[in-house]
Amino acid sequence: MFEAFTDVNHSFFGFLNQGPLTLTIFLHTIIILPMFWIYFSEKKRLENEQ
Repeated sequence: MFEAFTDVNHSFFGFLNQGPLTLTIFLHTIIILPMFWIYFSEKKRLENEQ
């Protein structure tokens, strides 16, 4: 499942291209988890205004 990252130019996109699990973990940490944080913080802010 995990293979050694052997690339001539160690780039960030080459790291993401290792497999679907790497891309999934990256997308969840960068995009989806902050969406949950924004949702709950805005929900709390709207409840406090009323």
